[in-house]
Amino acid sequence: MLLPLIPWPTDVAGTGDDPVAVPAIRVDTPDPAVAALVAEQVEAAGVPVSDDPAEGRAVPFTLQVDPAAGPDGSDAEERYTLRVGEGEIRATAAAPVGLLHAARTLRQLVTHPATGGAPVVAPVVVHDAPRYAWRGLSLDVVRHWFGPDDLRAVVDLVASFKLRVLHLHLTDDQGWRIEIPSRPELERAADHQVGGGPAGRLTVDDYQALQEYAAARHVTIVPEFDMPGHVNAATHVYGALTSDGVPTDAYDGIEVGFSRLWFDNPATEPFLRDVIGDLARMTRGPWVHVGGDEVLTMEVAEFARFVELAARIVREHGKTPIFWQEGARGPVEPGMLLQYWEPRGEDLDRFVAAAEAGARFVMSPGDHAYLDMKYTAEHPLGLEWAGHVELRDAYEWEPTAVIDGLPASAVEGVSAAIWTETLTTRDELFSMLLPRLGAVAEVAWTAPERKDFDGFTARTAASAPSWTAAGWAFHPTPQVAW
Repeated sequence: MLLPLIPWPTDVAGTGDDPVAVPAIRVDTPDPAVAALVAEQVEAAGVPVSDDPAEGRAVPFTLQVDPAAGPDGSDAEERYTLRVGEGEIRATAAAPVGLLHAARTLRQLVTHPATGGAPVVAPVVVHDAPRYAWRGLSLDVVRHWFGPDDLRAVVDLVASFKLRVLHLHLTDDQGWRIEIPSRPELERAADHQVGGGPAGRLTVDDYQALQEYAAARHVTIVPEFDMPGHVNAATHVYGALTSDGVPTDAYDGIEVGFSRLWFDNPATEPFLRDVIGDLARMTRGPWVHVGGDEVLTMEVAEFARFVELAARIVREHGKTPIFWQEGARGPVEPGMLLQYWEPRGEDLDRFVAAAEAGARFVMSPGDHAYLDMKYTAEHPLGLEWAGHVELRDAYEWEPTAVIDGLPASAVEGVSAAIWTETLTTRDELFSMLLPRLGAVAEVAWTAPERKDFDGFTARTAASAPSWTAAGWAFHPTPQVAW
């Protein structure tokens, strides 16, 4: 029996029982928040939810917190066990997030017979826990703007693969996508994007509402203010940030590396303190990303001063700083996160030294995890600077082998990334994410010895109808027998 589970669990086995028919499901849990989210998953699988205990046709889905749930030996907060058989469904988990993961697994197990009749669920026992705590997606909303409705849809997609982090790249050369109360003039940089045309930004209220929506689904929003490069939107508004005091022109191209801040400029530190401080105060999660990538016209000593200052400001506000991999060129403190993206021009020994100093790494290698790369040379969307990333490329890689000499213990997790230079609509965005986001999710969740590309492609094909039902566009890669 094909079980269309993505990511693949730690341990899954059939029970030998008959499939459980589920004309309706009754969610049984004392936690109303969990009940609402579980009902959302059940209904998304095409199964009605009943809250009437007297309705005999509704199969009970019992959920409870149990510290002993999940695979033996796992201490992950997200571990859970799901049992389906003998006319009932039962989930236990170490914490509420695990109960939601169990419901997501159940959603994937529901099938609708071609001959009609009630949906059924395969009789299985699943013991499951993730390999890495950090499992995420980095999304650029600057090159082309994707607003609150699109972002909620992305949260739903991310959560469906049991990913926990949505990192939003909110500032760049083309535009500024979030309200900064202490710097209201930045609104003037909101209405710019690649190729021109109207754009937008998240207001403070939009950002809070998005975080609440994501947090309810156990997804953490990580904001990124990219500095000291990728700052043309800021210097377009604030001429005082430039070397000559003259505002830069608005920019709607896709080149990188031409903009920068100046550390000794008196306007620089107040600007960093205002922006980082406001972002930290507005952010529920523990992290603030402060960029640091592709600063091509700055000496290393000046760049290192930016890294130290930005990290210090983030920590002053009680958050943990994240930099792109270039942050390793500055001072490294224990707990700093570095997001690795590509090896060209980098001294990999610097990353090993950073790990020895206490930094941890989120792996986003461009040739495997950058989902804005074209599937093939002929694909109409995407870029090619890291090559082509087909489904197999997104699946067959090992996070601990990305940087030679880096201790496996220094890997905090895995993040896919997608940049939007060529993506203008939700369907275009989702067609680049699917099916490859599922591949990266399995890299992040599933132990290497349990991964199998042929099995993954079969599960991907079986998952496609649920994507269509959810309104999620996907690319029908020839690597899958759809």
